[in-house]
Amino acid sequence: MEPLAEKNDIPCYIDTDNNQTDLASWIQERRPEVGYCFGWSYLLNPEVLSIPELGFIGFHPTKLPRNRGRHPVIWALALGLEETASSFFFMDEGADTGDLLSQRDVPIRWEDDARSLYDRLMDVAKEQISDFTPKLAAREHSGNPQDDEKANYWRKRSREDGEIDWRMSSSSVYNLVRALTHPYPGAHCTVNGREVKIWSADVVDGEFGNIENLEPGKVLASDDERVVVKCGEGVIQIQEHEFDKLPDEGDYLR
Repeated sequence: MEPLAEKNDIPCYIDTDNNQTDLASWIQERRPEVGYCFGWSYLLNPEVLSIPELGFIGFHPTKLPRNRGRHPVIWALALGLEETASSFFFMDEGADTGDLLSQRDVPIRWEDDARSLYDRLMDVAKEQISDFTPKLAAREHSGNPQDDEKANYWRKRSREDGEIDWRMSSSSVYNLVRALTHPYPGAHCTVNGREVKIWSADVVDGEFGNIENLEPGKVLASDDERVVVKCGEGVIQIQEHEFDKLPDEGDYLR
């Protein structure tokens, strides 16, 4: 962001340790009418929030008040949701709790992964900003209170959340893989004591006949194009991966 600010002669303040006292002084000197807070992982304190005349506008890519909290793109895909939203709201001292300024639904397609869903959310968000910014300038905006009774909070994901358990269904494995693919750290499993990243996969239920008596994790086919694995329910085809040596048919992934 700093090069962009310099190129366009925009004042820029870089904060590396959440020093909101210095941040408040810097913002106060510029006497803004409104503040936009996008991609900031800390809650703003009351001193900062009170500076702009119209307050701060926050962004959260879920259908608020549902799914407040951490890692919204990852959790939406990992849970197999069919819809999310792009939400802008007037920030208060809570996490994603302020009055809604603008909200647009965004469908989640079966073929979506973290990158494609993020890109589509950003396209929608830019349209919203272009729409509500002139309304803020003209004081023609409004805010709608969120219904806290409908709210839930997603927790911060851990490394363990990215581990594939082959007892999961094939659709659950698929959802986990697409949720954690690039630019995220990737879903992983263990093969012969070594962690392996899985970057893309697909559900191929019904292609391998009667498999109900086979254990989860069993490799049904393996070649340069794919590794096919029996899940707790169904079959998954691994496509992009980091196997240094492909598992043999009949091997077990852990």
